[in-house]
Amino acid sequence: MLASEVFQRNFTINSSGHLEIGGCDLVQLARSFGTPLYVLDEKKIRANCREYMESLQDVYPDAEVVYAGKAFLTKAMCCLVYQEGLGLDVVSGGELYTALEAGFPAERIYFHGNNKSRAELMMALRHGVGQIVVDGLMELETLIQLAIETRTRPRVLLRLRPGIEAQTHTYDQTGQEDSKFGLGVGDGSALEAVKMALASPQIKLVGFHSHIGSQIFAVAPFKAAIEVLATFMVEVQAQTGYVAPILDLGGGFGIAYNKSEEPEPLRKIVREIGHHTRDRLTALQYPLPKLVLEPGRSIVGDAGTTLYTVGNIKT
Repeated sequence: MLASEVFQRNFTINSSGHLEIGGCDLVQLARSFGTPLYVLDEKKIRANCREYMESLQDVYPDAEVVYAGKAFLTKAMCCLVYQEGLGLDVVSGGELYTALEAGFPAERIYFHGNNKSRAELMMALRHGVGQIVVDGLMELETLIQLAIETRTRPRVLLRLRPGIEAQTHTYDQTGQEDSKFGLGVGDGSALEAVKMALASPQIKLVGFHSHIGSQIFAVAPFKAAIEVLATFMVEVQAQTGYVAPILDLGGGFGIAYNKSEEPEPLRKIVREIGHHTRDRLTALQYPLPKLVLEPGRSIVGDAGTTLYTVGNIKT
């Protein structure tokens, strides 16, 4: 890597011309541990966790930051996240296994995924996972049946599809009308799922979740999603009397991979999301729910890199 390519504050070039991360010489690390090798700066990760926590809690009365494990998950990472006071989101049985093996409290885990198997749902029920984020009507039906079989009553969030096309690459958009993720607010499936969940004594509906995409650099798409979700929550209250205790806006906050990319400052985005959510729901006279954000890439993505050794060379 050339010195001109080093732009993260925790990446430097030392007197030997070697790249350093968090004060560690990467050439020496490669010699000691071999490659490929993931190298992450613990101090930088902890600083990112704290910036999220402080920024959100400064502007919103009841808030939780949940680390999206799909960004990078090991037992050590689970322990770090727990120590920093964050919750944890997992998207597979393997990630759930890693979290449980690390001793992460099951009640602070959010279990995501748009294609959870029956075995994965059973695993979540057996271990008392805190929140299961249901992605569709079929999954909701399956979960209700498994809850009957296991005599459990899982806490459920419904993932909603707000119809927002985030300002990011098409492949990274997950909140638009034709997305395969979530229950459509516009097509009526979200309201149908709410009524099904409320009618079932086997589950406890605790709120709504939305994730509109990844590598989002601006706050505007999140504000647009909040508008849709707030209106939907008011509609649900009017039709059913249900008031959601949790509103989870997901993650997707972008990071710069090169000098030409300029995301808005993390603290600014988080604070504006908190402000807008509070102000919009207050204007609608809706009781403020717990506000949850789920950053992943923006916590670990600028904290390290992967080392490789050059093998064969061809011209």
